[in-house]
Amino acid sequence: MENIGISFGGGLDPRDVVECAKLADELGYDSIWITEGNGGDQFSILTACSFVTKTLRLGTSISSVFVRSAPTIAMAAACVDAYSEGRLILGLGSSHKVQVEGQHGITYSKPYTTILESVHIIRTLLHDESISYNGEVFKLNEFKLSFKPYRSEIPIYLAAVFPKMLKKAGELADGVILTQTMPGKASEARDMIIEGAESSGRRSEKLEIASLLSCYVTTNKDDARKRARESLAHTCGFYPRYNRFIAKSGFKQEATAIKLLWDQRKFSAAAQNVSDEMVDTFNIIGDPDECLDRIENHRKAGITLPILGFRSCKNDLKREILTSIRSIAN
Repeated sequence: MENIGISFGGGLDPRDVVECAKLADELGYDSIWITEGNGGDQFSILTACSFVTKTLRLGTSISSVFVRSAPTIAMAAACVDAYSEGRLILGLGSSHKVQVEGQHGITYSKPYTTILESVHIIRTLLHDESISYNGEVFKLNEFKLSFKPYRSEIPIYLAAVFPKMLKKAGELADGVILTQTMPGKASEARDMIIEGAESSGRRSEKLEIASLLSCYVTTNKDDARKRARESLAHTCGFYPRYNRFIAKSGFKQEATAIKLLWDQRKFSAAAQNVSDEMVDTFNIIGDPDECLDRIENHRKAGITLPILGFRSCKNDLKREILTSIRSIAN
């Protein structure tokens, strides 16, 4: 099968994620990716997955540069990379102010600079095994690793939504992680990534462009759409950045109404304002063949690694994800 990744964003017991990863490895999937909102420690879950898989690449999607220090991220990455014998991809991003401040109690400031300085620190520490740094955000005085990383260069992918970060990711990163992206916007993002790469003299064809895609493998499209409305209402209502992006993607009226209702804690009403077009734009819904056709549309738009977040329709998440993994592979 062509390269397809799978993302896990919470809801499963960490041990169930490991079982899913083992099956994905056996069926020839490219990679698994662990988010870290409130679904468990991504580095420990990836470590466990490394012990039951052989070829599967292991990624973070994403690791926030605010909730861990840059040296801590570097050490965690180096450990997973060692356990997996060089299969880690370190996906980094700024997360969201509503999460960093509201849920972690950490000041959210200068996200763009924090990401760039974090990338520099992590790369330097992995390569040189020590660093002193005097930046705008970070001040480090001789942080030294007491072990030798398995690889001195671990691929770093950057999460990006808007043009400034898309271009910088093309200039700086080994890959880019998109989200909430439809094929038309994926093509625009690809062009900005290529522009960033070429502006710094890099070969853009070496950059992997990944996209996180919500996927309901089902013949019961009505139930799937109901779940998708609820999920999109949360995405659009809770995260200001995604609200802006969804508005710019042609859904300004819906994004405005959803945000207003969400702030009033009228969550059901917010979900009712998610249009059918929004659901079908930002989700892949259908039987395995229909899902594969939609995935192909994303590939044609420039996505080199579709990453599927399998969703549940019947509140039996583990069984449905395992079934979806098998269905898409076959």
